[in-house]
Amino acid sequence: MQNYIQNNWVEISGAILSLIYLYLSIKQKASLWIFGLMSSVLYVVVFIQSKLYADMSLQFYYVFISIYGWINWKFGREVVENELPVKRLSRKMILILIGITILIYGAYFVLLNYFTDSKVPKFDSLIGALSVVATWMLARKYIENWLVWIVADGLAIGLFVYKELYPTAILFIVYTVMSVVGYRQWSKPTVR
Repeated sequence: MQNYIQNNWVEISGAILSLIYLYLSIKQKASLWIFGLMSSVLYVVVFIQSKLYADMSLQFYYVFISIYGWINWKFGREVVENELPVKRLSRKMILILIGITILIYGAYFVLLNYFTDSKVPKFDSLIGALSVVATWMLARKYIENWLVWIVADGLAIGLFVYKELYPTAILFIVYTVMSVVGYRQWSKPTVR
């Protein structure tokens, strides 16, 4: 066990920081973005070593979106009484985000399938595209981010088991369950 921890301390630390991030997301605390940033830095290393390149590139995106999310949650123009309110997507925005997801998936797939040694370009690309969109939705505090996370995290569980990233697979089982909890929690306040 000690040998496993020594060999996988980066992944384990990233998983722990990610759980803190998830808890703070559900509680709607802006400090979630600090823990998201720290876990992303650690997961860059994990995913490079595992040749999950879309997931690795996501971590760079998460670093930048964490900064944006923190600024938006604390100082955005929609902040009321020091809090960004939860809101719902319009039908138009849903269609736009579906289109963006398809475009991101296509870009990831072309890159991974033709320019890397990825063994799972379809799943890695789909999870990557869904995650990019869901994180942007979280940064804007759209309640539907949790629904996208349920799908993305559920798919990621299988991918991480396949790649033998067991602490990360366990993390994503927790993420999937907690995304349901997050959706329920965010549904409680008045949503506009």
